[in-house]
Amino acid sequence: MSIFEAIMLICFGASWPLAIYKTVKVKNPVGKSVPFLYLVLIGYIAGCLHKVFFNFDKVLWLYALNGIMVLVDLILTHYYISRNRRLNL
Repeated sequence: MSIFEAIMLICFGASWPLAIYKTVKVKNPVGKSVPFLYLVLIGYIAGCLHKVFFNFDKVLWLYALNGIMVLVDLILTHYYISRNRRLNL
């Protein structure tokens, strides 16, 4: 296990709960880049697959946790975009 990889994932992962909180609080994801969120999610999925197939270790759980948080933010973003369109906000 690389301690530097773990630190990187912990630092990146610290920002996702704040992003999710902001999305829920504001209920208007204006300024969020949906393509960026998809790219980040794909990156975390690729990190998980690498850990599963080539270098299985505990860091897999950090990739998975970060991926889940990005997925939650992405789902909330899509939800609020469609909700705001229905309400004409």
